[in-house]
Amino acid sequence: MMMEYKLHAGIIGLGLIGGSMGLALRELQMFACIAGFDNNPLHSQQALSLGLVDECIDLRELITQSDVIFLATPVEAIISLMPQLTHIKPSATIIDLGGTKERIIQHIPDSIRKNFVAAHPMAGTEFYGPKAALPNLFKDSIVILANLQDSGDSQVQIAREIFLGIGMKIIKMDAHEHDKHIALISHMPHVISYALANAVLKQEDPQTILALIGGGFKSMSRLSKSSPKMWSDIFKQNTQNVLDSITSFQNELQKAKEMLQSKDWEGLEAFMAQANKLQDFM
Repeated sequence: MMMEYKLHAGIIGLGLIGGSMGLALRELQMFACIAGFDNNPLHSQQALSLGLVDECIDLRELITQSDVIFLATPVEAIISLMPQLTHIKPSATIIDLGGTKERIIQHIPDSIRKNFVAAHPMAGTEFYGPKAALPNLFKDSIVILANLQDSGDSQVQIAREIFLGIGMKIIKMDAHEHDKHIALISHMPHVISYALANAVLKQEDPQTILALIGGGFKSMSRLSKSSPKMWSDIFKQNTQNVLDSITSFQNELQKAKEMLQSKDWEGLEAFMAQANKLQDFM
């Protein structure tokens, strides 16, 4: 049963994830106020007009007055915020929502390590900014909590109540394993989608080609709409795992290419049938 609190929440970064978190928190009975900060004044104005937060305040004020702080900025910005986060209340909970975990955890100051809960909600869309926020973005999705053994008991309890309260399923994982696995199922697909989009755009007549697109291309290229800033930061922090995933993908692509070149239609059919088995796990 969820305990009743009247806490003050602060959300740093008011785009898709931060804005959606603001909307989701409104459904809980934990928070008396939801404050926000974004270094883009337009985003702050939009967040207020859309009701994503109750107020937008100065960053230092948010850090020093909030009981629960959500970090919903690009992952490099999360690291740059670490020195300022040392000014939190002694009992505060900091929850980062970034798509990488190992480098973020490595940069947490010792003085606030117990306050920090490293989380990755496996939810999102290809859109970004406050206008992309959705009230049910997190519902029925997974959230990964990394290296919980280093977080304080009360902070873990509050994080658990928040994520369960907004309808998420919790998985605990080591940060290194998280980054390795997520590179394969999230980070690499974004690289592939960007590459596919660029391959088409570099053709002689991309407009004519794009006039013919159907569901397959739309599905494959959807992620190429995602924020370049956010994803370049993720690739920077998880470079080796992303490179390993790309190599694995290239090996499979090369097999398909060689079967096409040698007209090995039986082999190609078996290759595709093997891929069909992925659906057995989903």
